[in-house]
Amino acid sequence: MENLHGAAVVVAGASSGIGRATALAFAREGARLALAARREELLEEVAEECRGLGASAVAIPTDVTDPEAVTRLAERAVAEFGSIDIWIANAGVGALGRFEDTPVEAHRRVIETNLLGPLYGAHAVLPLFHRQGHGTFIATVSVGAWAPAPYAAAYAASKFGLDGLLESLRAELVDSPNLHVCGVYPAFTDTPGMSHGANYTGHELAPESPFYDDPDDVAETMVAVARRPRARAMVGALTPLTRLGHAVAPRLVEMVAGYGAHRHFERQPPAPASDGNLFHPVERGRGVTGGFRTPPPAWVSPVLMAGVAVAAAAAYRSLGRRPGGRLPRH
Repeated sequence: MENLHGAAVVVAGASSGIGRATALAFAREGARLALAARREELLEEVAEECRGLGASAVAIPTDVTDPEAVTRLAERAVAEFGSIDIWIANAGVGALGRFEDTPVEAHRRVIETNLLGPLYGAHAVLPLFHRQGHGTFIATVSVGAWAPAPYAAAYAASKFGLDGLLESLRAELVDSPNLHVCGVYPAFTDTPGMSHGANYTGHELAPESPFYDDPDDVAETMVAVARRPRARAMVGALTPLTRLGHAVAPRLVEMVAGYGAHRHFERQPPAPASDGNLFHPVERGRGVTGGFRTPPPAWVSPVLMAGVAVAAAAAYRSLGRRPGGRLPRH
């Protein structure tokens, strides 16, 4: 859909962060928006902001872990707009803590929201896409689909699983060229997620990387994918670099991630355990950004390019190596 004006778009997880930025980005394109999240008052605030940009927008409070609620979301969107052209599965939660220190109910809730939420969305909207003969399903995945996430095992499991779900749906739809299933893969993103995430680490949560994507960049990628669907769209330089590094040296990536996480949390002040927004919405974290992103120093781009070159060379040597240990001659 080169022209998104008038397109009927559902955005799940629209109350803050990437979802809110995405709703506003589609509103600027003149789309008709069905906005879903648990925080009803805040959701209506986002809808009003979208209307101020000239878009039609309706707020539909929805908990994506409830499949019946997700079905009602689809039905309400069709009742409002007559169709659904694009479904954005963006709702997500996180729980940080050592695996055994994190309650099993918290692990389950992360999986329910981040993996089953998109599954319920796809299950609700794909039949409609088939009847229409067109439609685009876009899910917010993560660099976490390709790399370990120590202290966030359930989050990584949900994103690895979501990537597999999208691949499987694309395989099923190989005979439906006008139905698209897409994933958007940001790296660490400056959203309010850290302020309302569950915390079982015993320490205060703080950014552990100086490199964060801008939620508006992720939102613009969503719009670009809606215009020209593709299987995977990566945001920022760290995502493809991390994917390549994990493909070439997975054990090394595990060790670096693990030791880095241990050191990070050991340096943070003590803090009580918190369920955050896992089971109930919280008031904090209402905007698009989390407020901790700073522009990278001037040396970052050259260093990243050097890292890409080193990783590419390592990949070449790894993939091109013969059983005898010699690279092929040319």
